[in-house]
Amino acid sequence: MNRLMRIINSPEEQSEVDPLLVWSALALLLIGMIMVYSSSIAFAEGSRIFGRNPNYFLIRHAIFLLIGLTAAGIAFQVPIQTWQRWSPWLFVGGIVLLALVLVPGLGRDVNGARRWLPLFVVNLQPSELMKLFVVLYAADFTVRKMNVMDSLKKAFLPMFVAMVLVGSLLLKEPDFGAFVVIISIAFGILFLGGMKTRLFAILILLLLMAFAILIIVSPYRRDRIFGFMDPWADALGRGYQLSHSLIAFGRGEFFGVGLGASVEKLFYLPEAHTDFLLAVIAEELGFVGVVVVIGLFGLLIQRIIMVSKQCIKLDRCFAALVAQGIAIWIGVQSFINMGVNMGLLPTKGLTLPMMSFGGSGILVNCVSIAILLRIDWENRQMMRGRRP
Repeated sequence: MNRLMRIINSPEEQSEVDPLLVWSALALLLIGMIMVYSSSIAFAEGSRIFGRNPNYFLIRHAIFLLIGLTAAGIAFQVPIQTWQRWSPWLFVGGIVLLALVLVPGLGRDVNGARRWLPLFVVNLQPSELMKLFVVLYAADFTVRKMNVMDSLKKAFLPMFVAMVLVGSLLLKEPDFGAFVVIISIAFGILFLGGMKTRLFAILILLLLMAFAILIIVSPYRRDRIFGFMDPWADALGRGYQLSHSLIAFGRGEFFGVGLGASVEKLFYLPEAHTDFLLAVIAEELGFVGVVVVIGLFGLLIQRIIMVSKQCIKLDRCFAALVAQGIAIWIGVQSFINMGVNMGLLPTKGLTLPMMSFGGSGILVNCVSIAILLRIDWENRQMMRGRRP
């Protein structure tokens, strides 16, 4: 951790990592902590479960951030080659954790979903860890299969089987949102690694058909689709979350009602500090606040893409694919969360990366940024003729 802070802060080493990548990520983490506190005060103060302590979520989120930044400092010390060697084992470990969630007595149920493993005072969400593990595994798999990427049998089918296994575990939780993100990561990396356009087009068609079937056979997913299409038709039922999210956006107008002055967070908008954090931002900070958040995500993803381009120039295929995979992950998840908040997509249980309350998500986001900084640092060392 100390080494990472020296590289970021020391003037003579300022160019050791991309400053825009660092500060865009830190800005999102800071804004997230402020807005988690603002959106959760009334909820925590009005609940006996949280001891009627208005600072409950702020304290926990600050602890999660501290743990995440500490883990990031440790992750930065690990060479990218080591991450590549560990990637298959991390992937297998992720599958084991996803399976343990479904074991009666081990997994914890919250709002009808079994997605967490209780670890004393915190809950671990394996699906969040799996997003990073899939990035690493898919990048390593693609590098190993680079010469046979045209082969349906050798390149596509093994990854397809692996994703079917992961997807089946996620859908049993159920966690359809994480399933969509993980599938996007895995096959996005395969496509960027050289999968034939024809095979990729067939894959997209099959996935769309699979998603349609999952929606048709699942009553609660059908209800979400109908609620998304016309939330006002049943504003107190299946359209409740979306209707109150849209009210929050409408109340915020251009400059917002002011930090802390949201009405929708006062027990109207469910999950305001997790899934619908952007709605609170829209109400309190207005259109300007939402644009700032979107701009920071855009800047972060743009800097990640620049890091991956530098990897390609240096012939670092695994590192390039890892960076691209993280860009896909953050881009897809933030797009889905924002789309849900704005009523552009059906309601899904996905948090806003880097910002929403959630220990597992913050931890994995911080570690992924640290891996990106390590990739960027190694790139710069190689360009200067040094050994990373």
